[in-house]
Amino acid sequence: MKDKFYITTPIYYPSNKLTLGNSYTTIVCDVLARFNRKLGKDVFYLTGTDEHGQKVSQAAAKAGVDEKTYLDSIIADTKDLWALLDISYNKFIRTTDEYHEKAVQKIFTELYKKGYIYKGAYKGWYCTPCESFWTESQLIDGKCPDCGREVKFQEEEAYFFKLSEFGDRLLKLYNDNPEFLLPKSRVNEMVNNFIKPGLSDLCVSRTSVKWGVPVEFDPNHTIYVWIDALPNYITALGYGSNDTTLFDKYWPADVHVIGKEIVRFHAIVWPAILMALGIELPKRVFGHGWILFGGDKLSKSKTALTKECIDPRVLVPLYSADAIRYMLCREIPFGSDGNYSTEAFLTRFNADLSNNFGNLVSRTFSMVKKYFDGVVPECVDSEDPDDIALKDFVKAEVKNVKEHIASLDITKAVISIFNIFTEANTYIQKVQPWAVAKLEGGETRLKQILRLLLEVIRIGTELFQSFAPNATSKVLTALNLDPNSTFDDLESFHQLEAGKKLGELGILFPRLDIKAEMEKLASL
Repeated sequence: MKDKFYITTPIYYPSNKLTLGNSYTTIVCDVLARFNRKLGKDVFYLTGTDEHGQKVSQAAAKAGVDEKTYLDSIIADTKDLWALLDISYNKFIRTTDEYHEKAVQKIFTELYKKGYIYKGAYKGWYCTPCESFWTESQLIDGKCPDCGREVKFQEEEAYFFKLSEFGDRLLKLYNDNPEFLLPKSRVNEMVNNFIKPGLSDLCVSRTSVKWGVPVEFDPNHTIYVWIDALPNYITALGYGSNDTTLFDKYWPADVHVIGKEIVRFHAIVWPAILMALGIELPKRVFGHGWILFGGDKLSKSKTALTKECIDPRVLVPLYSADAIRYMLCREIPFGSDGNYSTEAFLTRFNADLSNNFGNLVSRTFSMVKKYFDGVVPECVDSEDPDDIALKDFVKAEVKNVKEHIASLDITKAVISIFNIFTEANTYIQKVQPWAVAKLEGGETRLKQILRLLLEVIRIGTELFQSFAPNATSKVLTALNLDPNSTFDDLESFHQLEAGKKLGELGILFPRLDIKAEMEKLASL
């Protein structure tokens, strides 16, 4: 039986077009999903949208349409964006899906019957964009501490979840499972900012919001955010339905990947709900940092998405999904905030994708074509110190890449992959195959060099495939390999079939005139 791997993005709030920031989370999850598939695991990758609440109602009313009509167009755009970025999700959940709404009602009722939910009244400051209540002391300069927008004082009857009862159990969770919440700095935030000061019971229903799932036994109340949204990770697998095959197979999740702004809900509220239900907890929650643009967090509220060249719908047709995927994984240290700039993107495109990876493949293929009519040379054993050093280096980096992926450090993983390409380029300059070709009797040595280079390209390309699936699939196909196969003897240097002719490859990543590209993007 295959090992399983269940990974999720947060479900995105579809109040407007998703941004490069949302794309970052989804790309990261896709890289991890693809890599684990290459490892031969049975992967289930879930993404989707959180579609209820006051924000959606207000946006739909402003657009002059009903909520479902408003949402359908945004969801279509979201799915188009994920297709544009080569996202290989297994399921897309919408919280307006009927099966989800029915399961949420069952979960709410079960928590109520178990005594974890009770009816009361809520008084507090409410932020509509964040769909969050705040106490007076939590406000910053009288505004929402999360988004900085205006808040309104509201009072209404509501149901509450007894979150206050779970403080000690959450502390024990963090102590007993140090890998549960990553990066580890997030644990201190949760403990010091929320748990130690004392958890408050959580408002989980509204009477003033009608666009949502009604409480089954009290239909004047609409189930509010947390009991509606967070359980998507289990309802998508069939929890609460008559068919729990997927739930039994894939739960618990191996990792929930989320932005750091919603760590509190996934590391405190979600575990508490699962504990109350008696369901096993996810193995890990990873709260990554923000993409910063000019020092500010990218958000859907930015008005100059296209002008500032941060809309993937603009960037992908110009530079490819592979380039966007690579840039975000390489430039943003996973787990920390990272700056995005158009100039840095274009510079890295040239330096890494065009010069390092693309040029390595191009020059190696060209030499095989020139010296061996494009046919893969036979494998000839070599004791040359340069060959042995390159093989040892590649094997070490393969090990590093696997370890980095296992620890969810995709930035270090892709750096290790490019170390392989860099080392291969250095090797070419050192052994100078063009000079060897001129030596009398140099054919055997030339075969050793080019065969080794082709194998190193194969290994590095297979590792890089999860990050840049399009260009790498072209390379693997040209090497007469199946791009959809799992890793097979990845560290072996005898995988290519001798005598097979290499396929034709165009330019994978054409070198850019950075100044001209900057001017072009500025004019959009």
